[in-house]
Amino acid sequence: MKRALTVVHALGLMLVVFSIAYVMPVIAAVIEGDRSILLDFLLAMAWTAALGFLMWLLTRRYKGELSIRHGYLLVVGMWTAMPAFATIPLLLALPGLSFTDAYFETMSGLTTTGATVLVGLDDLHPALNIWRHELNWLGGLGIIVLAVAILPLLGIGGRQLFKAETPGPMKDSALTPRIAETARNLWIVYVGITLLCITALKLAGMSWLDAVCHSFSAMGLGGFSTHDASIGYFDSPLIEFILIVFMLIAVINFATHFLAIRARSASAYRDDPEAFSSLRIILVSCVGIAFFLWWQGVYPSFWTALRHASFNLVSIATSSGYASVDYAQWPIFAPLWMMLLTATVASAGSTGGGIKMIRTLVLFKQAGREFLKLLHPAVVNPLKIGGHAVANNIVFSVLGFIFLYFMTIATFTFVLLISGMDFISAFTAVLASVNNCGPGLGTVGPASNYQGLNDFQTWVCTSAMLIGRLEIFTVLILFTPHFWRR
Repeated sequence: MKRALTVVHALGLMLVVFSIAYVMPVIAAVIEGDRSILLDFLLAMAWTAALGFLMWLLTRRYKGELSIRHGYLLVVGMWTAMPAFATIPLLLALPGLSFTDAYFETMSGLTTTGATVLVGLDDLHPALNIWRHELNWLGGLGIIVLAVAILPLLGIGGRQLFKAETPGPMKDSALTPRIAETARNLWIVYVGITLLCITALKLAGMSWLDAVCHSFSAMGLGGFSTHDASIGYFDSPLIEFILIVFMLIAVINFATHFLAIRARSASAYRDDPEAFSSLRIILVSCVGIAFFLWWQGVYPSFWTALRHASFNLVSIATSSGYASVDYAQWPIFAPLWMMLLTATVASAGSTGGGIKMIRTLVLFKQAGREFLKLLHPAVVNPLKIGGHAVANNIVFSVLGFIFLYFMTIATFTFVLLISGMDFISAFTAVLASVNNCGPGLGTVGPASNYQGLNDFQTWVCTSAMLIGRLEIFTVLILFTPHFWRR
């Protein structure tokens, strides 16, 4: 009971910290001179901060270090509670919006999925658009990591929490000895690159609103846009190129960016096996899909095909979810290949979703070990990635993760099929949700959105987004008997 109250105490502090996020849309409402929207966000800020402070106040006797078990509880509790509080301004400003759809929108934002149920984004109030994109940005590196940098100053340690939240199987390697310093360094890099992206998009012709919003969603690989036509609204090769560059930056481990900046050398990227493998697969796929589309006669010239193939493939592969054209109309091989990439190419420690490239490399090399073992049963062949041996317990963990990953996708797909969705729509909606990608195919393709789903289907996709963002183990472990035994 005492440990549970410690979790409530920490969650209360996080809600207070989260209430600060409302400042940006409040400023936007002031600039626009809209008192109604301003009041909506001020009320949301007050309610979030007040409830968080009350939770903290009533449990202040129980503050302390969290065990690993309660770290998982706090992570899941936070990622379910914060989207709920984030719905307040949407519900106040958009009276026809149901809580189900509002929660889907904010969960999609914080998990950097980028799927939306809203239409008329071009006419949506700037404060609401900034709020949606800020959720993408905060969720990108993980709002938990931000909290880890703050909570030690408030008397709560964060190492167990960081281990529960950080993506990828290799969670114990720290950039600096203290976890708070690690988190702060990652956020400094994240903020710095975001500012560069805002500047580049503004110089490319975007308005300040569009530049800020699309930089937030590009760096978070969230894919939210201020326009129903997404990036197709701008019809600008330069804007598409800039977003390609920053999406590729965001799909690489931010720890690698930090190490490269600290050393003032690109050697960190050369030594990162994930970065090299991800970029190689993406770039080869861009050229291959462009040639395929040109060969199939979808576009009259190879260079036009390369433009559209590159932007949309990079967007989907990195799990961002922007679209410049309706790629669902391409021959089915191309969009399905893109959906496959979204499951595999993001680096651990990036803002992308899916299996992560490190797990893909482990599986690939483990398959090679098995082939060799069949031919030479007595051979000793340690699994190495980037010159470093990978312990067998990590290999087993990856194998367990992959099993749960595919079983999760299969289970949610069957649930949506039972609810009446067609197979392509159901499968790609689940795949996009678990991989935090955004658009799927069929009725949830890039030319439409998730508005057509009924409430049950919406909650299924919402759950898939949460499970995918927290890398499956973190959520499903709560449903095991061992977790609740003393």
